[in-house]
Amino acid sequence: MPTPKLDNYLRTFRKTRGFTQREVAFLLGGHNKAKVSRYENSKRVPSLETIFAYATIFGISAQELFAGIEERAQRHAIHRARLLARRLERQAKNPVLARKVDFLRAVADGNREEPRYEEIPKA
Repeated sequence: MPTPKLDNYLRTFRKTRGFTQREVAFLLGGHNKAKVSRYENSKRVPSLETIFAYATIFGISAQELFAGIEERAQRHAIHRARLLARRLERQAKNPVLARKVDFLRAVADGNREEPRYEEIPKA
């Protein structure tokens, strides 16, 4: 079983780069280190803008910085895609519905390449 990932690796990369929390707070546009501490300890999730700022500051992708959160979000999205695919399969069949189900199945199977379709002729 793979080792679970931490929600974020902000502290790891901050220390690797040699920054203090106060310095990172300044780079993020803040005035004190309290928010940085809360982010590092997963007491608060930063805004999307702050996440991108962190990625820029540390030169690391947001996916790497927030690996645990990304992993959890992927599992949740895949689970919900499976549920919706099952729900849609119970409806009356039509080409648009079939495309949705195919796409959701591809998401659930981890196939990130979107299926290609011919345009559906209008009736």
